[in-house]
Amino acid sequence: MQYVKSILLIFILSVGLISCNDDDPIIPNEEELITTIIYTLTPVGVEGDDVVFSFKDLDGDGGTDPVIEEGVLAANTTYTGTIEFLNELETPVEDITEEVIEEGDEHQVFYIKAGTYNATFDYDENDEDDLDINGHPIGIKTIVVTGAASTGTLTITLRHEPKKPNNGTLADAGGETDVQVTFNIVIQ
Repeated sequence: MQYVKSILLIFILSVGLISCNDDDPIIPNEEELITTIIYTLTPVGVEGDDVVFSFKDLDGDGGTDPVIEEGVLAANTTYTGTIEFLNELETPVEDITEEVIEEGDEHQVFYIKAGTYNATFDYDENDEDDLDINGHPIGIKTIVVTGAASTGTLTITLRHEPKKPNNGTLADAGGETDVQVTFNIVIQ
């Protein structure tokens, strides 16, 4: 009986030592699946409804085309903007925005306009919750100022591990694109 107890004790200690091995693989931080982007613009100081731009692609690249909804911006108006990144394939819906903010030094949202429309899209650098640990913008919060009636496009890109600070271009920022969508912009 003593022999069986000794063998059992050696077996338990061996399993314990093997499981504490420092050579266990490190699981990398896998990129999250982003199925949905919602960019909400709220007018400042004037009556008006929120303007919402959204992108939803529940089956990924290929398959069914994504559903894109675009709003119309009022001329000569200032808006505060907030962007959300979601994974709607999870139950409950997973808010990827929270992870982007928590890992702010590893993420940046870029707002690149094309065309000659009259609007600026700037980071809300007064919102401390939208700055990474080094004081650089993450880009979840924006200030949008429109001018006269015009049209163009806005490409929103979430970059993973960009160079910070950068000159506001994707080329200078580098990193990898987590998600990118282009919206038509109409100001009237």
